[in-house]
This record gives sequence, C-alpha cells and structure tokens, in this order.
Amino acid sequence: MSKQALAGAVLVLLGASMFMVRGESFGVGTLFAYYWPTMFLIPLGLFFHWMYFSMTGRKGVGLLVPGGILFTSGIVCQIATLFHAWEYLWPGFILAVAVGLFELYWFGGRHRGLLIPINILGVLSLIFFGVFTLGSILNRIAAGGPIVAIVLIAAGAFLMIGRRKQL
Repeated sequence: MSKQALAGAVLVLLGASMFMVRGESFGVGTLFAYYWPTMFLIPLGLFFHWMYFSMTGRKGVGLLVPGGILFTSGIVCQIATLFHAWEYLWPGFILAVAVGLFELYWFGGRHRGLLIPINILGVLSLIFFGVFTLGSILNRIAAGGPIVAIVLIAAGAFLMIGRRKQL
C-alpha cells in the first residue's frame, strides 16, 4: 500500500468520524469514545491470529480461541458503539465464544466434542438476537398508536367472523 493510499484512507476515516459525531466537540477523547474497539480489541484479536498463522508454524492452535473471541467482540463493540445498539447486540458476546471455539475446531484436529458447545452457544446467540430484534420491531409497531391497534383488531375480527370454507 502506498503512502498516498494510506493517507487517503486516514482522511476518509477522519471525515467519516467527524460526520458521525456532528453535535459533539471532536478530539482525541471522541476518537477513543467511538473507536476504542478498533484501536484495542480488533488489533489484539488479529495479533493472536497472526501469531498462529505466522509465528508458531500452526502448532499453537490454542491462540485462535482468544483471537476469535477478541476479534468478534471487537466487531460487536464497534457496531454497538457507532449505532448505539448495545441492547440489541449483546448476544454477539455469546457468539464470540462460539467463534473462538469454532476456530479451535476447524484448525485443530476437528474434535467432534467441540461441536456441542459451539452449537449450543451459536443457537443461543441466534435465539437472543431474534428475540430482542423481534421485541424491538414489535415495540416500534406498538408505538404507532391506536391506528395499528385498530387494524389488528379489525384483521382478527375478520378472520374470526369471515367466511369459513366448508370441509
């Protein structure tokens, strides 16, 4: 990557950061407040992966568990911080453990016993994502006021009283 391309990427990220925090003063504290996962968690997770793939000759497979957990947690934290969505994204931390264990399974001997906690944690995470996302959608619909309630009542009444097919 050339110096010009790197400088361009830094300027684009700086401009995007300034755009996202329009109402606040922009400084080092703001950068740390919004981008701490990108500065600390994600690079540390990538460092563990780099150590496994480059330094240990693929013998230290245990490095992938904390690497996968830190990298996935960093992605979850970064998205939650930027979009103020902590109440919806917390199941991502359960998924992070499943990702770390899956990397151990995939790159380390493929022991079938690891699939049990991987599947339990993965499914649990997906269930929580679904429940909290569905709950958020229903809350937004309910915030529509009496119009939505009237439509739901009318649809239910139509289904109960409407024509029934003869068997």
